[in-house]
Amino acid sequence: MQVLRITRPGGPEVLDFEERPAPTPGPSDLLVRVGATALNRADLLQIRGAYPPPPGAPPDVPGLEYAGEVIATGPLVRRFKVGDRVMGLVGGGAFAEQLITHEREALPMPENLDFAQAASLPEAYLTAFDALVLQGGLRMGESVLIHAVASGVGSAAAQICRAMGARVFGTGRNAEKLSRASAWGVEKTVLCDVSPPRFAEAVREATGGRGVDLTLDLVGGDYLPETLRAMAPQGRVMLVGLVAGAQAPADLNVILTRRLRITGTVLRSRPPEEKMALAQATERHLLPLFRAGTLTPVVDAVYPMREAREALARMARNESVGKLVLRWD
Repeated sequence: MQVLRITRPGGPEVLDFEERPAPTPGPSDLLVRVGATALNRADLLQIRGAYPPPPGAPPDVPGLEYAGEVIATGPLVRRFKVGDRVMGLVGGGAFAEQLITHEREALPMPENLDFAQAASLPEAYLTAFDALVLQGGLRMGESVLIHAVASGVGSAAAQICRAMGARVFGTGRNAEKLSRASAWGVEKTVLCDVSPPRFAEAVREATGGRGVDLTLDLVGGDYLPETLRAMAPQGRVMLVGLVAGAQAPADLNVILTRRLRITGTVLRSRPPEEKMALAQATERHLLPLFRAGTLTPVVDAVYPMREAREALARMARNESVGKLVLRWD
């Protein structure tokens, strides 16, 4: 099989194709022929040498999500059979024609989606669902602020909030991208094209002065002080990304007096048991919404795998809305 591997730390230009032996599934594993994979910020970091994969994942082959067809199974597999279409998250190695995954971490592909659409779902929707609902405790009627709302996770989060009957507000650094957000149920957007960003006053005004109950922060850095000021009493901040940096000042008085909670979360480094539990919760609660058309993949563009370097460069320039997908021809 072919893989797209990292030849040395650097930018997208360091990726190159290599022929490798096909992997062999373990007793409870699936061997999947990958139809498509999608890009994530973690891929750029791994290529630069700044984000090593978890144990067991190939260190030189990026890729966190996939959609494809089962071509072999281990002897203990019961959930899937050869020929089934599946999708899911892996610790790495999805930039390959074939990959191995445990049957309990794989999800059945909704019948109304193709490989490119399905490959754009796992990382964005599992991250958003886990942070907002399973950890953040999102409830109907609450108000939610989503930073980088035009990103893959941001657009997924907005749709989940809409499906759950929550009010959604979003921030972003590009006015053209933000103009798309109303299609995902975003009630109001705030352009953050200055540093430090300013959005708390606009968010509080939109909520009648109360602030938001829950924030999904995909940015970090200097967004944190404004985020705290935008929160309602007993609000929850879910910190998922650090695009704007890992250091930020915090007004502890605001946290104390409003009784705020700040929770950090990441999927890639979790133990397999937790990933399996999340996959099963996603299958129960989200997949029916995709089959019904309530949730819809937001795909910016689909590239053939041979153009992966161009796609990664596009992501690095922050030009995409939603997900960028790589397809094996």
